[in-house]
Amino acid sequence: MAWLLERERIKLGIHIRKMNSPGSPVYRYGENIWPVAAILAVSFAATVLVHFYLGAVLLAAGCFWWIAKVQPDIKDGVFDRASLWALQSETHFDALWSQGVLSLFAELPDGTRRAATRKEDWRSFIRSLPPAEDEPAWEEAA
Repeated sequence: MAWLLERERIKLGIHIRKMNSPGSPVYRYGENIWPVAAILAVSFAATVLVHFYLGAVLLAAGCFWWIAKVQPDIKDGVFDRASLWALQSETHFDALWSQGVLSLFAELPDGTRRAATRKEDWRSFIRSLPPAEDEPAWEEAA
């Protein structure tokens, strides 16, 4: 399957919210907690030491920074770590597939789009894809 991903014959989808929660093998506490804690601490300190309006402005600016800069970086990092972890072994892939974390998407040469989620068997989805002209048949590739 890795060679299908490398050749971009299929695309891997990952449920970011499920993978970016405590208990996930790729969850990192620091990247989720420290930026928010820093925003709240700076806003609270500015409110107490200077004025309510300064604290509100810093809180709004911090929220914008979180949404525009930090959250997309976290999303990309979780996707990268989760895809590496899932593709590390078939056991990991099966475990994440059974939890509904992974999905597969393929666009066939004729333009037909196909997707597979937890309800389908990912192995049969891979086998059902027709080989490209420059690829061997599935029996020969295995």
